[in-house]
Amino acid sequence: MTKKLLIIGFVWPEPKSSAAGSRMMQLIKLFQEQEYTITFASPCAKSENAFDLTTIGITQVAIALNNTSFNTFIETLQPDVVLFDRFMMEEQFGWRVAESCPNALRILDTEDLHSLRKGRQQAFKEKQPFNTSYLLNDTAKREIASIYRSDISLIISEAEIEILKDKFKVDAALLHYLPFMLDGVSIQAIHKLPSFNDRNHFITIGNFIHEPNYNSVLYLKETIWPLIRKQLPKAEMHIYGSYASQKVNQLHNKREGFLIKGFAQDANHVMQQAKVCVAAIRFGAGLKGKLVEAMQNGTPCVTTTIGAEGMYGDLQANGFITDNPQEFADKAVALYKDETLWKQKQQNGLQVINTRFQKETLQQEFIATIESVTNQLVHHRKENFTGQMLMHHTLQSTKFMSKWIEEKNKI
Repeated sequence: MTKKLLIIGFVWPEPKSSAAGSRMMQLIKLFQEQEYTITFASPCAKSENAFDLTTIGITQVAIALNNTSFNTFIETLQPDVVLFDRFMMEEQFGWRVAESCPNALRILDTEDLHSLRKGRQQAFKEKQPFNTSYLLNDTAKREIASIYRSDISLIISEAEIEILKDKFKVDAALLHYLPFMLDGVSIQAIHKLPSFNDRNHFITIGNFIHEPNYNSVLYLKETIWPLIRKQLPKAEMHIYGSYASQKVNQLHNKREGFLIKGFAQDANHVMQQAKVCVAAIRFGAGLKGKLVEAMQNGTPCVTTTIGAEGMYGDLQANGFITDNPQEFADKAVALYKDETLWKQKQQNGLQVINTRFQKETLQQEFIATIESVTNQLVHHRKENFTGQMLMHHTLQSTKFMSKWIEEKNKI
């Protein structure tokens, strides 16, 4: 019998706009290859950049928050697996899934640790070193509760796995490491990449709604780019990203060679045309899609320690990692001018892609985890008493708050 998967999306996937969108499409493809019948549901309005999932045989359903219509919908669908896209969706719908389909496997895809990202942002805002007090924020209380209530939580970074185990004492049995699942870059594809001499200028790319991306562009504009431009007066910085607001477009300055290019229809193409990628990220979490795209397209990169977190493992980076602005600029210039260095760092990146993010291996491990937990689901949940306790209180509190909101909306 064909198994059914319900994905409850925080947003409709936009693979051309964000790493989160690409990640969701990777998960969808994985389950399709396992012959799941997939329904994607979301309470979010669709944007023009949303991927039309019906073109790949997936049913799209609009769902409402705080409405019993969802219960009717899921009781009719009876999914075998429910995947929550970020903890906010588990908060909203997890108790309804548990009530209506108690035997369904509940998987949380965290995307990144929101509590870590917000804690780092707050520390940055206050100009203080990040420490545990910033990590233990209100978002953490919600996020960790969601992880406990779920049967499996997908964690995109090894660094975040360690934080969950060490700082929050989450049982490793509830966590599954699943980074980006990527096809390897073949020798033929490598030979087709534009050469050092065929490339020009610097690039950065990222969804501008995501605050770490906007902040990194502002940091480039105000601090790092003037240092680079002083050494390379004819070079240009090309900035790509969806949802560029007025405050983003105001950073465009042709005289300074700082160019806001906006949405990239083909991120691979623009990345291959650039000589060096820069990712001056000062706060954030998860894995950085721009670094993955840079490595896939043979573009060496300079980034920060937060940008590099969870990316390279024990392998050499596809460029340099530094938090000092002058060193950042100097390393970017060195990559831009030194072909031998550039080629060496390019090879490092290709090795990272072909070693750490192998799609086949990661998929096999994830499917094995799903099968293992599904086959012993009752025992798995009994071992997670904290999760049972949190689900009990969620049913008693969130459930009735939701019902109150629903009744209030009828007035």
